[in-house]
Amino acid sequence: MANQFGQRGGTGKLANCTVAYPGSAWERKSNVVTERHGTITTIGINRPEARNAVNQETAALLLQAFTSFEEDRSLTAAVLYGIGGNFCAGYDLKELAHSPTSIKLEQDVTKGPGPMGPSRMKFSKPVIAAVSGYAVAGGLELSLLADLRVVEESAVFGVFCRRFGVPLIDGGTVRLPKLIGLSRALDLILTGRPVGAQEAYEFGLANRIVPNGQALQYAIELAEQISAFPQECMHGDRNSAYYGVFDASSFTEAMQFEFDTGVQVLLKESVPGAKKFSLGYGRGGKL
Repeated sequence: MANQFGQRGGTGKLANCTVAYPGSAWERKSNVVTERHGTITTIGINRPEARNAVNQETAALLLQAFTSFEEDRSLTAAVLYGIGGNFCAGYDLKELAHSPTSIKLEQDVTKGPGPMGPSRMKFSKPVIAAVSGYAVAGGLELSLLADLRVVEESAVFGVFCRRFGVPLIDGGTVRLPKLIGLSRALDLILTGRPVGAQEAYEFGLANRIVPNGQALQYAIELAEQISAFPQECMHGDRNSAYYGVFDASSFTEAMQFEFDTGVQVLLKESVPGAKKFSLGYGRGGKL
C-alpha cells in the first residue's frame, strides 16, 4: 500500500480524523467533513464563505482524511467534493497575504505534504472528484488527484492563480499534461483562462457532465459501481496504468509491469470470473 508520499507501507489502521455529518455540530467546526456510505467515503471541503479556498488548517485536515482513507482497508473508494456550490478556489490567498512567514513548505516532496495537503499522495484505491462551481488554481490541482472527475454543467476549471503570480506547486504541471496532453495543458497554464464543463469534457479533463447539484450523488453511485467489481484485478490494472504513464522508463518496462501485476490475480479472480461467464453471468456487456 502506498503512503501519502508515494512510498510503500501502511498498517491498515484508521488514522485519527475529524468526522462530521451534515447538520451536526461538528460540521460547523470543521473545514473538512467526512462521511461513510458503505465502503465509500466522501471528503468535503467546508469553507463555502471562501469558495472552499484551502488554508493551512484545511490542508492538514484534507491530508488527514485522505491518509485515513488510504489506510482503511474496508474502504474501496473516495469522493472529494466542495460544500456550498464550489469545489475549491485554490489556496487561500488572504492567508498568504497576511501571514506569509507562517506558511511552512516542505521542499523534499518525499518527506512532507504539499501546500494544498494531499497533493503529493499516490493512492492505491480509486478517488473521484465531484466538481461543482469553481475548481481553479490549487482547486484544479486537487481535482487532478482523482482518477475521474464528475463535473456539473456550470463548473469552471482554470489556472486562475496565473494573474496573481502564484505557481502551480501541487502537481498541476505534472498531472495536467499527462491527463490532457502538453498542448492543451499549456493553453490553460499560460493563459489562466476559464474552461467550462463542455470544453473540459472535450479535453478529457471531465469524465462525466451532470446537471447542477447532482455531481456528488452521481460520483457516489459511480464509486459504488467501481467497488462492485473484483477488486484485486481492478487495482492491478489501475496501478499498471499509472506506472506506465508516470514511472516506466520504456514501453518494455511498462509491458513487463503490466504482466507481472496481472498474472498475480489470474487464479484468485480470473478463473472464478471465467466460471461465472460460462454460467451466463455478465454477458452482452451487462455489469
